[in-house]
Amino acid sequence: MGRNFAATIVFHALKGWFQTRRTRPLSVCSDSCQAGYQKIKRDGEKFCCFDCVPCPEGMVSNQKDADDCFHCPEDQYPSKNKDQCIPKVITFLSYQEPLGITLASTAASFSLITILVLGIFIKHNDTPIIKANNREFSYILLISLLLGFLLSFLYLGQPTRMACYLQQNAVGMILTLAISCVLAKTLTVLVAFMATKPGSSMKKCLGKRLTTSVVLSSCLIRAVMSVVWLGIYPPFPYLDMQSMTGEIVAKCNKGPIVVLCFHLSHMGFLFIITCTVAFLARNLPDAFTESRFINLSLCMLFSVWLWFVPTLMSTQWKFVVVVENLFILASSAALLGCIFSPKCYIIVLRPKLNSRDQLRRRKKE
Repeated sequence: MGRNFAATIVFHALKGWFQTRRTRPLSVCSDSCQAGYQKIKRDGEKFCCFDCVPCPEGMVSNQKDADDCFHCPEDQYPSKNKDQCIPKVITFLSYQEPLGITLASTAASFSLITILVLGIFIKHNDTPIIKANNREFSYILLISLLLGFLLSFLYLGQPTRMACYLQQNAVGMILTLAISCVLAKTLTVLVAFMATKPGSSMKKCLGKRLTTSVVLSSCLIRAVMSVVWLGIYPPFPYLDMQSMTGEIVAKCNKGPIVVLCFHLSHMGFLFIITCTVAFLARNLPDAFTESRFINLSLCMLFSVWLWFVPTLMSTQWKFVVVVENLFILASSAALLGCIFSPKCYIIVLRPKLNSRDQLRRRKKE
């Protein structure tokens, strides 16, 4: 019995050895390749001889002895060992991250300050310092600045179709309205002093008709441009899967950069006209000190825009949203601080200067 059992074991062992000799090569010169590698045959040697080469950058192999590596799908990226594909995470400027919290807090703070300034102006509506420089457009400018601060919240959170529409069109309209109000206020003062000269024909141009037409025409041009833009290149939410290795960047596709430059050129043209008028009004009597602060605000705007354009062109990923958000906040804050803070200072802290006699005395000086 024992001999038969031993003979059976020997028989099966010899049978397995002969089968192995028939199915496997006589000599094996390479071990198996692990996942993350691919087999590359050695030139001039037997087919069973190969080298294990790591997968190229951006490719993976998820099984042993893989002949070729492959690319991951667009929404996935290779692991560190290049042996599997890992799903990418959708990233955007959120309210939870420190940068988003900082921008949201800044926008909320400036919004509250603007509301406070608007309340001060409404409470002291009939005082000379508010009536001196077209108070109606002061209110419009304050409301436009408030909307500008509030619209900066559109750049926080994952983009939606409505947010993409408003980011370019509503924000652009608000900035156009703000600059045209500054132009109207400055133009009012300049024309008023030119009309005081003997024989001047500028008296015909005085009144609300001139300033209203300036603001309406500027906003109408901007509105037409926005409608054309929406008709040709409507913005939409877009998932950028190529810019970053392990993340999908959620952003708004706003069309070709040429369209953005065209809209910026409109605001730039309006800005140049405003600067020209403000320069002509720089030496007006001190009773109308707003012209000085308008010049200061325009210098601040020019600095902000000079920083914004090259920075936007060189920024990538979600930081584009940060740059656009900072541009809106900085532009609105420059107008708010330079134009309205001096008046608030006199109204709140130096109320004795807020009188008709003081304005006349300073005008004579």
